[in-house]
Amino acid sequence: MNKPIIPLIGYRLGLMIAGGISTGLLGGALLFQYVGGLAPCSLCIWQRWPHLAVMILAFIGLRGIMPRLMLQLIFISGTISAVLGGYHAGIEWGFWAGPNGCTANLSLDGDISAMTQLLLETPLVRCDDVAWSLFGLSMAGWNALISLDIIAAALISSRRI
Repeated sequence: MNKPIIPLIGYRLGLMIAGGISTGLLGGALLFQYVGGLAPCSLCIWQRWPHLAVMILAFIGLRGIMPRLMLQLIFISGTISAVLGGYHAGIEWGFWAGPNGCTANLSLDGDISAMTQLLLETPLVRCDDVAWSLFGLSMAGWNALISLDIIAAALISSRRI
């Protein structure tokens, strides 16, 4: 009998892993904000919503309510979190421009009143600034990377139902 390359885990363990990862990531973000004093940008706030969804879905699935559907929705939420984190990290690394209201896309084209308006509309916490990093990855990069674990847990454990 062939052993699977990736060991299958039960759906309950998969739900606990996904919910635990999201709880840790969301809790860490809140600690950085309220204890560490790092104010989040708008993309940082967007990245929190999929984790809240994963936590709620994992709780519902652990109560025995449609665990397969909850794992599928967790897979989708984890994918959204990874995409948002990767998009935000790409903005921080300068791979692409971010949303106009979140980055400092200032250009002097001779119109001082337009430049003043642009400065007034630019938020204090910009999406293209890295407030914290570890081993060259910002919080957005870590969120994208760790969200892949949520996706993997949902995928692997959904095969056991």
